[in-house]
Amino acid sequence: MTSTEQHSSPEVSRASMVVAALSTVVEWYDFTLYLYFATVLSRVFFGGGHNSLLATLAGFAIAYGMRPLGAMVFGHIGDRIGRQRTLVLSMMLMTLAMLATALLPDYAAIGPAAGALLLLLRCFMAFSVGGEYTGVVAYLLEGAREDRRGLITSLAAAASEIGALMAVAIAALVVGAMSTAHLDGWGWRIPFFVGAALAGCVWFARSTMEESPDFLRQLKQHSVPDSPLRYTLAHHRPALLRTFAISALGSITYYVGITYVPAFLSSSGILAEGRSLWLSTIAAVAVILVTPLAGALSDRVGRKPVLIWLGVAGMLLPLSMFGLMAGGGELPIAAGAIVLACLAGGVSAVGAPATAEQFPGEGRLSGLALGVTVATAIFGGLTPFLAELFIRMTGWTALPGAMIAVVALAVIPVLLTMPETQPGLVRTRARERTAIEGSDI
Repeated sequence: MTSTEQHSSPEVSRASMVVAALSTVVEWYDFTLYLYFATVLSRVFFGGGHNSLLATLAGFAIAYGMRPLGAMVFGHIGDRIGRQRTLVLSMMLMTLAMLATALLPDYAAIGPAAGALLLLLRCFMAFSVGGEYTGVVAYLLEGAREDRRGLITSLAAAASEIGALMAVAIAALVVGAMSTAHLDGWGWRIPFFVGAALAGCVWFARSTMEESPDFLRQLKQHSVPDSPLRYTLAHHRPALLRTFAISALGSITYYVGITYVPAFLSSSGILAEGRSLWLSTIAAVAVILVTPLAGALSDRVGRKPVLIWLGVAGMLLPLSMFGLMAGGGELPIAAGAIVLACLAGGVSAVGAPATAEQFPGEGRLSGLALGVTVATAIFGGLTPFLAELFIRMTGWTALPGAMIAVVALAVIPVLLTMPETQPGLVRTRARERTAIEGSDI
């Protein structure tokens, strides 16, 4: 059975779909909060020295290395005992991690041990988040009508940006409302307490969700793989490569083109912390608006052409946008940030269904775990640190845009050769081939 041979009508209640779509808010709230708050956390946990921001971003990159491990563990659970159970478990662990972060002692209290404890909790959080986004994407894809998979699955990306919007808005409010002394003393804890409360609410809501209809099909047909990871490696290696490539483009456009931008603007002396965070709020709104449009467009014309167009845009736009922002002036900075945000939102929107459709229901979460989260660990978790490091080494402020362009250039050949996965188009082309073969006979 292929990934396109799934049910054509929704079998999941609207309430369960809404809970699944909105629950990615927590994951992106946490991870974007860490990056948006990077300069604050560098003072609170690493003493605020010359290299404290690099240490903070390095902690983000190191912790991200735990994400693929968590994805494989939760992917195995989701493929073996169900999507709903693994989503409940991961959110429980995320709630505990965010609450513990809010209660951490700072550098002034325990010295360098504060940074070590923060890193330890970031690793635990990254492990918990591992199967989060991929689990939600699989759940939405399997519960949506085939002709609306792009739109419905893209809601996971849109909701994640709502989480990012909440993160940047709360961070901006806290930074703007407090003196630096109060912010570093206790105010930094507020956004993490908010995140823990949000995660707890989603944890409860997920307990009411129905199981994915595709997993129920597997149970009925006794087709649940004994070893989902081994099954995927044995039968879907080309799909893993395509998933990795799509996710690499999505990760670097998002983590360099959106979440690194506030640190870029403030560390380069272009904008103050508070103003750069408010600018990111505007960019987040742009992503929320463009994401469902890109997902719906992929339902009409296919995943492949939309991804190719976005890949070409990824080659051409980011270098000039970072150069535009580096030149200063609020309008050019805003324009550059919004264009980068729309590019990243488009790739995330179409990448969600395109990657999930690479695999059949059997082993889908494990396939996404390998392809998506490994790419995200490399091109998401590591790239903000590398961007900051390379700018300091070279002095070239447009370099982050060049990083995106290089990845886009490498990914485009994969996009050009990948098969279309939009179910309706796949069936239409299959019928056309059958008709042509029949006429030849």
